[in-house]
Amino acid sequence: MTVFAFYLFAISVIAGGLFTVISRNPVHSVLWLILAFLSSAGLFVLLGAEFVAMLLIIVYVGAVAVLFLFVVMMLDVDFAELKAEMAKYMPLALLIGVVILMQFVMAFGSWEANAAAEGLRANVTPVDRHNTEALGMILYDQYFLLFQLAGLILLVAMIGAIVLTLRHRSDVKRQDVVAQMMRDPATAMELKDVKPGQGL
Repeated sequence: MTVFAFYLFAISVIAGGLFTVISRNPVHSVLWLILAFLSSAGLFVLLGAEFVAMLLIIVYVGAVAVLFLFVVMMLDVDFAELKAEMAKYMPLALLIGVVILMQFVMAFGSWEANAAAEGLRANVTPVDRHNTEALGMILYDQYFLLFQLAGLILLVAMIGAIVLTLRHRSDVKRQDVVAQMMRDPATAMELKDVKPGQGL
């Protein structure tokens, strides 16, 4: 059953990645990308890394992929124009792709599996607790200060990005709550005496 699940998830990852690239409809591409993420999470579960699998589902599927889907569906993007612009850079992209493929071939050609690697990976997690619990103990015990500092850095970066992109433009109509609450009903409303059969 484990071998069948592995091949099922592996084929789903490859198919999802392939159709993400070759799909003409961008909405379909995002949906295929979600399939690739879910299948990758299944592979992590088979490897015993349930925490990484849940992170992949929560962060990538639940946030990143849904954001991609909303952006693609809400923005009126002219994909024909984008493809026309992309055609100019196709030779450079093919050259970079060939270089990366050659690097992969060289890396896998000289790669050899270590016989002791599986035992070393098994010794990382204590026997008396689950790997997710052990990871939590490491993060919130040994590296608590570094973990909190990393979160603080991300918070500062998020606030900085919001401040840099926040621009008050005069041609944008904004809501003024105080002006709405302090307005005079006599100047805000106008009564019309409409006669029967007469339109406004």
